[in-house]
Amino acid sequence: MAKQKMVVKLSLDDAKKRTKALKTAVTMDGILSVAIDGDKLVAIGEGTDVITLTTLLRRKLGYADLISVTSENKGEEKKEQKIGEIKNMHPVNYPYQYSYPYQFPYVYHDNSYGQKFYSTV
Repeated sequence: MAKQKMVVKLSLDDAKKRTKALKTAVTMDGILSVAIDGDKLVAIGEGTDVITLTTLLRRKLGYADLISVTSENKGEEKKEQKIGEIKNMHPVNYPYQYSYPYQFPYVYHDNSYGQKFYSTV
């Protein structure tokens, strides 16, 4: 999954609300870093649900407004280059193919009984 940068606007009047906002954001799964920039909470996480984060902040603080969600993909361009290099490679052909012999059922006709007998010998 890709890293996401989430910016949530909060009403941070005092230090108690700031610490409550930081504790709430840090306890979520997948959050890697949290910072407060003025009245905005900036959280960077991987595989986190933004709606759940804003809902928890609304419950704890009373007001939370989701401003933006952006992805931070620094290494994605490198991966695309590697995939392009792999596509240009020639496939490896193996000269031998191993297979198991299949036994076909043999049909024996025995006219003395008037029936056909199937056997796999």
